[in-house]
Amino acid sequence: MALTFDGLAEVSLARDLLRKWWGLDLGFSEPDGGGYTRASHATCESVRGVATAACAAALKDLATEFAKTKDRNAVARTCHAGMIVVAAPVFGAKSLAGLVYATGGCATGGRDAVEGHIVRTIGATSDEARTMAAVSPEMTEGDVARARDLVTAAAAAVERSQPAEIPPTTWVHPFTEIVGDAPAVRDVVKLLGKVVKSEATVLVHGESGTGKELIARAIHYHGPRVKKPFVVQNCSAFNDNLLESALFGHVRGAFTGAVKDQPGLFQVADGGTFFLDEIGDMSAALQVKLLRVLQEGVFTPVGGTKPVKVDVRIIAASHKDLASMVQHKQFREDLFYRVNVLKITVPPLRERVSDIPRLAQHFVVKHWRSPGPPPRLSQGALSRLVAYPWPGNIRELENEMERMLVLAGDATELTASMVSGRVAGIVGAAQSAPRNLRDVSANAESQAIVEALGRHTGDREQAAQDLGISAPYLAARMAALGL
Repeated sequence: MALTFDGLAEVSLARDLLRKWWGLDLGFSEPDGGGYTRASHATCESVRGVATAACAAALKDLATEFAKTKDRNAVARTCHAGMIVVAAPVFGAKSLAGLVYATGGCATGGRDAVEGHIVRTIGATSDEARTMAAVSPEMTEGDVARARDLVTAAAAAVERSQPAEIPPTTWVHPFTEIVGDAPAVRDVVKLLGKVVKSEATVLVHGESGTGKELIARAIHYHGPRVKKPFVVQNCSAFNDNLLESALFGHVRGAFTGAVKDQPGLFQVADGGTFFLDEIGDMSAALQVKLLRVLQEGVFTPVGGTKPVKVDVRIIAASHKDLASMVQHKQFREDLFYRVNVLKITVPPLRERVSDIPRLAQHFVVKHWRSPGPPPRLSQGALSRLVAYPWPGNIRELENEMERMLVLAGDATELTASMVSGRVAGIVGAAQSAPRNLRDVSANAESQAIVEALGRHTGDREQAAQDLGISAPYLAARMAALGL
């Protein structure tokens, strides 16, 4: 993964302060210590060949240390030339990508020790060692601590700016329109495999924006009625009179403006599938007429006397608890049992956090209209998306990704700064304000899990390894914490 510093405010600030305070510079090293962007400093410039070899060896040792500890905070060590090197890791999706570092200083009063160390350790001549030590700035413990903070911030900015590596799913199923492989989604797909083979009425339940219509379309287009019409009507879109006319049609003269016979959507859907969204908003009078269609396959158009027979498979959907509505006499019990033959519950996005990276990238590709490849998501942007609770579910996520694409313009990357203030603000508030003492531990655990998932683009195996726990235990903790 090729890392760059270009255009990162945190990196520019860290570089400016390191130069101003100690005459040091930032550099980048690959994990093996080679192929690095050298931190330009008078110490290294004075004897470039000797210093280069020393830096490469020291950085390789630091990379090995970070790969083991997974710690993202900068450390200060003594390099092979006897000088101070401050380094912080930059992790990719699955492994260490490199280091951000600053080197060339020495401890207060330590120039003589550095000079002797250079001669003994790396075989420099006395003149070379004297030249290197003479230009090495002395740093107190406080100086080193401040340098560590600057390098840590710079490395974090570099890591956030890198394109997120979203691994392809290895789970294969026929419903390719359904994106994701979280356990809750796998349960839905498993049930769909059985539902599509039947002709029974289906009730799809889930919060607004979870993709209930997508499930209905999957049932139709993978079922025996695929060559017949698929018709959609939202029951909350019209008042009673308009909805009745839309569903069942009307005859000429049924009401003012009815100048000719008009078939209803049930007739349009004959032989196919009729998706009735938000059926819980249907009035009691229309519930009676719908019940007749379900029982007998017959209805009478508005103003008509002749019954019309149709063969329609009905898929109903609601974000409301219809069983509770039955208890409160708000929904007919007999109709409830007719529509609730097979029930599919679509999980909210907050219960499938591991799917957010793949869904986000899916919507980027879907809404990309310009020539050339679509922009990639940065790690920083993805971390913010994963940490947000998404009350509007998938619909809200799609809206956010489309908005980010507009802001991106010709950019090749969607960065954290492009994430809306609504999303970024709630993420920050949720991470900094536990409600009471009992919540502190749970909030800290939740934040650690969410951050690990963000670093590993939703990969639970990698996140669990990062956290030092097993994948099954991670799944159990996510369920307990409502993640």
